[in-house]
Amino acid sequence: MQTKPFRIGTRGSPLALAQAHEARDRLMAAHHLPEEMFEIVVLTTKGDRITDRSLSEIGGKGLFTEELEQKLVAGELDFAVHSAKDMPTNLPDGLHLSAYLPREDIRDAVIGRTAPKLIDLPHGATVGSSSLRRQALIRRMRPDINVITFRGLVETRLRKLEEGQVDATLLALAGLKRLGKVEVITDILDPDTFPPAPAQGAICIESRIGDNRIDDLLAPINDAATFDTVSCERAFLAALDGSCRTPIGGYAVCEGDLIRFSGLIITPDGRSQHAVTTDGHRRDAAALGTRAGQEVRARAGSAFFDDWH
Repeated sequence: MQTKPFRIGTRGSPLALAQAHEARDRLMAAHHLPEEMFEIVVLTTKGDRITDRSLSEIGGKGLFTEELEQKLVAGELDFAVHSAKDMPTNLPDGLHLSAYLPREDIRDAVIGRTAPKLIDLPHGATVGSSSLRRQALIRRMRPDINVITFRGLVETRLRKLEEGQVDATLLALAGLKRLGKVEVITDILDPDTFPPAPAQGAICIESRIGDNRIDDLLAPINDAATFDTVSCERAFLAALDGSCRTPIGGYAVCEGDLIRFSGLIITPDGRSQHAVTTDGHRRDAAALGTRAGQEVRARAGSAFFDDWH
């Protein structure tokens, strides 16, 4: 019988807290537990502390997870709640992604100040984004646009936009929904022409391998379709050694027992790309993603990746 509160690790940003609260609320409902049975433990990560440089400059993925994972391994947390797209493909020994909440919208949203759509921005406009994938896709669509690194909390980026530092910025639609800020959106981008980051829109829960008590706690809130689609997308990323240093897009969709995946690798300047589309049985979701990554990597050749790092 659990008497002490379950300790939930999270970052302290408004979005991270909203995600941790969603996980807690789903667990409360699934197990008929009171709020006092959960303690939300807020940690500051390296990615939170360093905001004046791009993620690729300071280490890529893992910047928003390392401190939480150290506490998990040490037994100071029972589980941690993350944005799945922030997770490295290689996790620390002894940890695994044990559950995914039902996925939000996977698409990217435009918040335009001088025009609602990217295609309508004035010649030479400035767009801010911290994502190399978004930067590359913007350059592919509009080579004339000046793309600058634009980091910080959602609220910080929206304030910079209002102050006129950029003409537009791009953010994940899922995050804006979770923060209740959809009114700022001026356009939503089609994932077939502007593919999202693998695992975008998904909340994952990380815990210790073999911790049956926590596995049993989390099992009722795990969404099978999200688990399968994100497993496929993360396998694609892993096959390409993907990180925040790499412009990679891709998403999977479940259709009954089948899963369909579309992926893309693109050079940072947006001038060269290789795409892949495939499908298979959901039980083979991860293997499907791996094969897609291997296929596109072989087709691109090693020279395609030479100038990325």
